[in-house]
Amino acid sequence: MEQEQEVLHDYMLVVHPDAQTVQDVSMYKHLIAEELGSAPGSFTQAHIALFRSEFPERYEQVFVTMLEGLVANQSAFTVYTSRIDHARQSNGRHMFYVNVANPKPLEDLHKKVLTAFELEPASYRPHIALARSLQPHQFTQLSPYLSGKVFVRSFHCHSFSLMKRAAGSDRYELVREFTFGKEVPSSNPLFHRAA
Repeated sequence: MEQEQEVLHDYMLVVHPDAQTVQDVSMYKHLIAEELGSAPGSFTQAHIALFRSEFPERYEQVFVTMLEGLVANQSAFTVYTSRIDHARQSNGRHMFYVNVANPKPLEDLHKKVLTAFELEPASYRPHIALARSLQPHQFTQLSPYLSGKVFVRSFHCHSFSLMKRAAGSDRYELVREFTFGKEVPSSNPLFHRAA
């Protein structure tokens, strides 16, 4: 009997910035889309990717359970950005992104996720992508607007979200948001009254 090929889903673990940062990043993405003449609807909401992997949907619950264990002892922290940077990607194309001025808390979280899944630590640079896979001429076109632009923001990070998309889809959907355990209010009553 022939084994049926299992459908892989693309899973991504992301940190979502606060509404103001999302709005400001979106403004830059619209500017880029207008400048390059691409459809403004073709981009995703601002996020910092922590981890990405493809695996069959039947492992989703195992994944969720492991992440629940991981967030239980995770403390909230503040993420600071300072400017727009650019980098050359491995495929020779370019990307513009908002840097994270204090990468350590996100790097530590990334490392915890890899350790939980028994994966080797990999190099990781937390960032919020503005435009990726740019051809050299597109990069040159955008440079005057973006290179070294100041982008000072900060937001409180107290959770991350597990997103997934089916093969062939370009839209991620939310599987679940995980709130860090060190910021969850205690289950004790707020006021202790003498009976």
